[in-house]
Amino acid sequence: MTSALQIDVVSDVVCPWCYVGKRQLEEALANWRERHPGEPEPQVRWHPFQLNPAMPAAGIERGEYLASKFGHADGGAIYARVKAAAELVGLKLEMESITRQPNTLRAHALLAVAGTAGLQDALAEELFQAYFVNGADLTDDAALEALAVGAGLEAAAAREVLADQQLLEQVRTADLQAREAGVSGVPFFIFGGRSALSGAVGPAAILAAIEAAAQGAS
Repeated sequence: MTSALQIDVVSDVVCPWCYVGKRQLEEALANWRERHPGEPEPQVRWHPFQLNPAMPAAGIERGEYLASKFGHADGGAIYARVKAAAELVGLKLEMESITRQPNTLRAHALLAVAGTAGLQDALAEELFQAYFVNGADLTDDAALEALAVGAGLEAAAAREVLADQQLLEQVRTADLQAREAGVSGVPFFIFGGRSALSGAVGPAAILAAIEAAAQGAS
């Protein structure tokens, strides 16, 4: 039997286009399943990327972040564009509810551990929704622990991850390695280690890339 295609997704949990890209990938995979009943489904693995690697561990106030990045504290047209794209994939983003821009190392550490338990996708969804829909403060240990538990991790395991400095350094290294490999923007999709797409390019393009990579592996 043909082995399952590996899809690696380099992403940040505070990137709205990554949330849009997740939905586009899900649609592409649903279409793939319809076309290939009975075949091993492609397996998705999430990898860390920090939009703001120099962000303080405690994060900063969201308005301050917007002002430093875009020159003004109002999301305005920037929010409108990504919200419109999100609506096309069934997402209603409440970006005005975000009050704090976090450092995402610890969220990525939780995702790394969730991957060993088959819970990465569930936790990615919890983190995206918490931030972009509910305005959760992802610098808060209690909030991160609750999201991890919601995805199926044990509370004690989540607390251990959040305090594990060695794991945080491993995540930081993985982020740096992605940059050194040429990843400069996310989402970044890698199909079977052979081809890649950058950006929320749409389900049709993702499906085409999955089909091409699967054919190349056969």
